[in-house]
Amino acid sequence: MKYVVIIGDGMADRPIAELGNLTPLQKAHTPHMDSLAQRGMVGISHTIPQGFHPGSDVANLSIMGYDPAQYYTGRAPLEAASIGIAMNDADVAYRCNLVTLRTEGDGGVIMEDYSSGHITTEESRELIATLAQELKSDAVDLYPGVSYRHLLLWHNGSTAPVCTAPHDILEKNIAQYLPSGAGSGFIRDLMERSKPILAKHPVNEKRIAEGKRPATSMWLWGQGKRPELPNYQEQYGISGALISAVDLTKGLGLYAGFEILNVPGVTGWIDTNYEGKARYALDALERVDYVYIHVESPDEAGHSGNVQYKLQAIEDLDAKVVGPVLKGLAERFPEHRVLLMPDHATPIFARTHTSEAVPFVIFDSRSPQNRPDCTYDERIAERADKVVFERGHTLMNFFIRGK
Repeated sequence: MKYVVIIGDGMADRPIAELGNLTPLQKAHTPHMDSLAQRGMVGISHTIPQGFHPGSDVANLSIMGYDPAQYYTGRAPLEAASIGIAMNDADVAYRCNLVTLRTEGDGGVIMEDYSSGHITTEESRELIATLAQELKSDAVDLYPGVSYRHLLLWHNGSTAPVCTAPHDILEKNIAQYLPSGAGSGFIRDLMERSKPILAKHPVNEKRIAEGKRPATSMWLWGQGKRPELPNYQEQYGISGALISAVDLTKGLGLYAGFEILNVPGVTGWIDTNYEGKARYALDALERVDYVYIHVESPDEAGHSGNVQYKLQAIEDLDAKVVGPVLKGLAERFPEHRVLLMPDHATPIFARTHTSEAVPFVIFDSRSPQNRPDCTYDERIAERADKVVFERGHTLMNFFIRGK
């Protein structure tokens, strides 16, 4: 038996007037997702436990079968694992975004862009290298990641500061969202010191000249200490691999004991190499039992508030990942199961994550169902034949073991 999980990050949404009060999933042309819904078991899963922030870290932890109440320590430590940073028990990892801040005429500072215009990895690595040199001390180290996503390690640091994800405060004044509480002064000082360093950097001067948004500041958030997670070989007796453009999910994959498949050209944006993800997943199944395919672009489109980008991301996911994977499975691995779902919703109106239950479908090639009236979208929640997982972390056990 082969297992494939396909995650359309942030794919779920809410009705949009521009789309005739349909959601992007309802409006998009998704014949392959719809085919899965017609031939599989459909339902909804609560991937965000009550009391948890609806982050991709919590949601993907749930989907992979780990109870956040037991295993969640923060987002950044997962990303540290992906980057290859060895953390000791006293280290605290912080996610470091390169963001664009805008100063208004009244002196207020606005979070204009949490991604600095989706800055390239090559550009951002130059910026992080300079910041690492200028800000280095015995207390902190900076490490480059992908695009705007990077990491700061605070040795003998604190998890106490209250920090806010920058994608949650787009077009808002940052004053009330700056790190607060015990230890926050140290974090805020680092953020403030990054501004003049970035302002004079040639990378930003070039971006401005090209009409692109510059990276004007570091933004620190998502802190935590090293977690301890059982791997899939221990839990389920299967081997696995993971494909993602983002360090968060790669880190989860490493903790799960998976091989990380580094697909050329994956960006986390709508220009990502979808076809490569499908091809690498199918090839990996020749040597492993399970592949987790994470596609970031619907979430990024939701954060941008761009309806057309989200439609494009969903349709590309369907045509270039779901379709080829289903075709390849049928040709190469007759006995297989496929789980398709978002990790959470990222509604266009909110431009950030929300915590409602999300629709899923599980298809088993050995027992296809016949549900011709079903489409894969949020209306699955209204169906009488849906299955409900109130505790999202129990869905994976059901997917793999069927119980």
